[in-house]
Parts: sequence; C-alpha cells; structure tokens
Amino acid sequence: MTLRLFDTAARELRDLTPLEPGKVGIYLCGATVQSAPHVGHMRAAVAFDVLVRWLRRGGLDVTLVRNVTDIDDKILAKAEAAGRPWWAHAALFERAFTEAYDALGVDRPTYEPRATGHVTDMVDLMERLVERGHAYRTTPGNVFFDVGSFPEYGSLTRQRREDLQPAEETADAHGKRHPHDFALWKANRPGEPATASWPTPFGPGRPGWHLECSAMARRYLGDSFDIHGGGLDLRFPHHENEQAQSRAAGLGFAQHWMHSAWVTQGGTKMSKSLGNGLGVAELLEHARPAAVRWALATVHYRSMLEWTDETLVDAEATWARLEGFVERAAEHVSVTADDVAAAAVPQAFADAMDDDLNVSVALAAVHEALRAGNSALAAGDGAALRAALLDVRVMLDVLGLDPASPTWAGTAGDDRAQRALDVLVEAELARRAQARADRDFATADAVRDRLTAAGVVVEDSPTGARWSLATDSPKDL
Repeated sequence: MTLRLFDTAARELRDLTPLEPGKVGIYLCGATVQSAPHVGHMRAAVAFDVLVRWLRRGGLDVTLVRNVTDIDDKILAKAEAAGRPWWAHAALFERAFTEAYDALGVDRPTYEPRATGHVTDMVDLMERLVERGHAYRTTPGNVFFDVGSFPEYGSLTRQRREDLQPAEETADAHGKRHPHDFALWKANRPGEPATASWPTPFGPGRPGWHLECSAMARRYLGDSFDIHGGGLDLRFPHHENEQAQSRAAGLGFAQHWMHSAWVTQGGTKMSKSLGNGLGVAELLEHARPAAVRWALATVHYRSMLEWTDETLVDAEATWARLEGFVERAAEHVSVTADDVAAAAVPQAFADAMDDDLNVSVALAAVHEALRAGNSALAAGDGAALRAALLDVRVMLDVLGLDPASPTWAGTAGDDRAQRALDVLVEAELARRAQARADRDFATADAVRDRLTAAGVVVEDSPTGARWSLATDSPKDL
C-alpha cells in the first residue's frame, strides 16, 4: 500500500511521491525560543518524529530540517524584561527545547539551522524578489513583500485577499503600500540593541519571521522539496507567506503540506500567551517521559488533543501494561535490537500507518499482539511468545515507544522515594521467600496481602518474585 498523507493545501489525501526516488526531504517549523517549552510545543515534534520513523522503516532516506527562530520581536522583548542579552536568552531556551525533545524521545533532526546563521541566504532571496517585482524597499532596512503582485496569494489556506486580516504592521508602517504586505526585513526600532541588526544592501536590520524559513528550506533541501510541516496555527500567516515569497521567487518549494492539530485545555489552544501552557519540565517532575510521549503520539496527528487530569493517568496505565509485558516476556525469550530493526511490522499496523498515519487504528494491532503475548506467557508457549514480543516491539518502535530501547529501558526513576520503596518492598519479598522456604505459608500469604493492599503487584517468575505498582484503573489499549 502506498503511503497517503493529508495535504493541507489540496484538502485531501494524496499519495506521497518523493521528488527523488528513495529520498524524502522534510522541513518542519521548529521553536521560536522566547521561553520554556510547554506540552503543546511537543505535539508537532512528536507527530513528525513518528512520520520520519515510519518513512525510514519503509527504507526511505529522510532528511529532516527543523529550524530554530533565535531572533524575533518576542525574544527581544522578553530578553530585555529578563535583563539578559537577546542572544543569551535565545540560547537558554534553545537548550530547554533540546532537553524537552530528548526527554520525550524525539530523534535529532538531520539539520537544525538557526535563523541568525542564514542572513546571506535571506538577502539572496530578497534580491530575487525585488528583481522580479514582488518586493520593495521603503525606508533603510525595511523590505516588504508585495502581496498584490502574486495572484496565488491565499491559495494555501483558500482565502481571498480582500477577506484577510492585515499583516502585523499597520497600513502606513515604514511606507508600506498595502495592509496585507508583510515584512521581509525590519529596521531596528528605537531602543532595540544594535547587536540585533545585520548589514544588507537594503540597509541594516533583522529578518522577518516568514523569510527565514523559506531561505533555510532552500539552503538545506533545494528549490523544491517533498513535505513542509508544522502546527495547525502556522497555516496563516506564516506558511501562506512562506509559500508566496518562495514561489514568487521562482522556487517550487513544498510539494505537500502537513499540519498537526493543537493540544487544548478546556477546548482552548494551549499557549504561553493565554497562560495555560503546561511546562514540559514541570510536567516531567511527576510524570514519566514515556507516558507523556504516549499521550502525544497515540492520538491522530490531525485530531485535537484535549489535555485533562485523566490524560496522563490513562497514558501511564497503558504504558505500564506494555512495559510490564515486554519485561516479563524478556525473562523467557530473547529479541535483540537488530531483530527489531530487521523485522516487518504486522500488515494491519502497516495498512493503518499508510492511511495518513492512523495510529488510532494501528493501536488495535498492538493490542492484538499484546493479548497474544499474554496468552503465550500463560501457556508457556515460547515460540508464540517470541513472535508476539517481536511484533509489539516493532510496532512500538515506529511510535518511538519500544520499552526495551535504550531511550526507555530502566526509566522508572531512581529518586529517593523510589529507592526507599525498592528497599522496603525487596525486604518484604525476602521475608516472603524465607517464609515459603520454611513452608510457613500463612506468613508468606500475609506478606503478599500487605503488599497488595499497598498497591504493589507481586508476580512469581522462574528467576524469583518480581513486583510492580498497580494501576488505579487498568484498561485495555
């Protein structure tokens, strides 16, 4: 089955046909590093990480470019408020985003360019647009894209120009000709640091938000590339403006547009500006990273994810079931990382993923393999158990959630509370083992009953008793 993905521009499912056979180039709009990441920022990162993993599982050579916007009006304002240089402020939160991506198992992109490192590429693109009559300079350092010169403007989001909101600058800002014209280059404003400015043939200034992505996509992926992605909120004006300026410059630009839906709270998009952003660092103080990734990765990327108090409870319960099965199965049969890399995924899972990354349907195949594996464990059927374990791990690997991978193996935590619990439970298990050896079954049963009452599940295995924490409301996948 051919991979079909929803194209935002066409508003329909389309076959993914790479421009170059065997290779796929993806540009993903990354972070504007003005402040710490919240879980909403991670939605697109995780969604496109799953896409890249699925493409690579199919043998494709994927180049993923995820940019960093490290110069921006908000960065300048927040750096000034914090009393630090803008570049130091940007670097601080760029590291915070990197730590969040790593914590949630998001693979590093092929390239992660910063806007400030590609000014010459932006100047080249501006010069092409001016020469073609699609951009104009007003006062020194201010260059605008002439929306009226490009009849296709609005095609990405299917909007008529007369119905659009004006661009962020006011109609007469710096001599702008039309309210919809948007800034390619901005002169320094009064009070802004001189370091936030670069010399260009059009005068000193700094990049507009839209110009940087077109320039960096071209630098790393060429004049035309396969997929441009980002969050749903970027469709307009950011992606509309990117497409307009790139195609006006004579570039083919993105052949396929993909957008992931928001994380919401109470039906409202999660964002810093609305004050409802749930910080990743704060979230991970009391939630396992794998459970957070599970919550983000197992909802279809085009479906809104409503984040409630139950979101992580359900994710943790499901993750614990999968993790527990993989650990128990590994006590009986062996599946290596090489086995996982070489194995084919079950056909039902593949069909679902080829249908616009339909993880909701794909999880049914995971559930079926998990059920078969638990039955094989109970029956002592080693061959069936190994087959089920391999299937579970291969499918979860596509989602970036193989419990036995180096990313997640042994991530239960080792803080003081966990270490104390380990000592206490192991002491009780040792007492139970001695009682059983002495054939004092009343004492052994009493120990097990105390642990059960405390929420500790004890399972006897060929290598001795093992334990785990019970979930409040175990659920099927």
